[in-house]
Amino acid sequence: MVTALQQEQIRRLRSQGAGYWQIAGLLNLDREDVRYCCKKLGLDGKNQLTVPEPAPMKEPDTEICKYCGSELTQPQTGRKKQFCCDACRRKWWNKNRNQIQQNPASIYGYTCKRCGKEFTAYGNSHRQYCCYECFISDRYWGGEAPTKSREIAQNAVPTIVMIS
Repeated sequence: MVTALQQEQIRRLRSQGAGYWQIAGLLNLDREDVRYCCKKLGLDGKNQLTVPEPAPMKEPDTEICKYCGSELTQPQTGRKKQFCCDACRRKWWNKNRNQIQQNPASIYGYTCKRCGKEFTAYGNSHRQYCCYECFISDRYWGGEAPTKSREIAQNAVPTIVMIS
């Protein structure tokens, strides 16, 4: 049995972070008696009170958007925001492409299938053309550049001749 004086000593030692074995040794008690007393007093668990004290509310960090300068409210957990919206993020990265850290192993060198120009592509190991115009030209005109006469012929409306 644990006396009221011993209960007060257990409460004080437990709040200072002492474990069951340590308290039992200091007060010449059985470890199970100390554990039972701590449970009864709400001091069980690993060197802490079972009822957690509420964490103090801290003010959210505020910073500014990298692109437009508007104020950002940072989340309590997770990654910090750098931009206020996706539009600002895209505009900033389009203007600052040189700040993208590219892996040299992901830069591939090619020769254009249509014009023979050498070009590089980042992260795409299956490119065949250097630009969209080369792709369209090769896909629809067999590698030839579209000419005015071909465009006119495709857009021309056939004329109907009436013979009477």
